[in-house]
Amino acid sequence: MSAVYVSNIIVYTHTDFEQIYALEDATSNSALNLENYTGSSQFRKYGSSSVAGTFNTQITNIVLGKVKIELNAVQTKNLKAGKYFYDILMTDGNGDSTRVVEGTLIIKKAITR
Repeated sequence: MSAVYVSNIIVYTHTDFEQIYALEDATSNSALNLENYTGSSQFRKYGSSSVAGTFNTQITNIVLGKVKIELNAVQTKNLKAGKYFYDILMTDGNGDSTRVVEGTLIIKKAITR
């Protein structure tokens, strides 16, 4: 599996959000084949906090190693502004999970709605 990539993101309330990541194999630096993998992603105020939200997570291209996280406007509508931490876990067919992306998530209140 690839090394953990750090990506800081901003989400505005009342808007749709999506981010696509292209994962690489750490050994070959080529695209990571995501056959038989599933992804999941959550965000929390602190590592020990309860879950503040869950991204919709899907693999968009198995061969090119692309995974997408997203929230729709209905999901972002009631998010509380502030700083959070998130990560993306990929789980293989054997049930082994690996963190592939992590970072901070800044939620900002949208001015125009």
